[in-house]
Amino acid sequence: MPTYVAFLRAINLGAKRKFPKGDIVTATEAAGATDVQTYINTGNVLLTSRLRSRAKVEAALEKAYEEHTGFAVPTIAFTPAELAQVAADAQELTSPDLERHYLYLLKEPPAAAAVEKLLAKEGAADRVVVRGRAAHLLLGKEYVAGNVDPWGVEKSLGVVATNRNLNVVTTLSQKWCS
Repeated sequence: MPTYVAFLRAINLGAKRKFPKGDIVTATEAAGATDVQTYINTGNVLLTSRLRSRAKVEAALEKAYEEHTGFAVPTIAFTPAELAQVAADAQELTSPDLERHYLYLLKEPPAAAAVEKLLAKEGAADRVVVRGRAAHLLLGKEYVAGNVDPWGVEKSLGVVATNRNLNVVTTLSQKWCS
């Protein structure tokens, strides 16, 4: 059975979007997944599924999560090989002169025009790199709020996304993709 790493968007933010790790495991298993593991309480889930399409896995998880929580939980899934590539890209793009490195994990690859629009926001100390279904927002030491809006990436690209920091993505890659 295929293995996936799923990233849940917008959970555990405020009192109305609580989704504890134990409940995530229960709901993931209700979607037909097995071998479920979670990592920290931000919605990182390892699972195996009889479903062979990423889109079907995401849809099954989203349905089970909404039934369990009562609110929509957008879910973005990667195969371990895909996540390992995202982590490798992140390591390649990281340098000591960065203040921050945000990773936006995308449900679908963005349109070329949307990527161009986002790239136009780059500042002298900031850079955006989009590779497949990941956008890397690289903020330099001179980063000043307003040059690149880290929270505008999803809107600029026009796709559902969730962000994680470099440490979480590389840790998950080492833990679940080797």
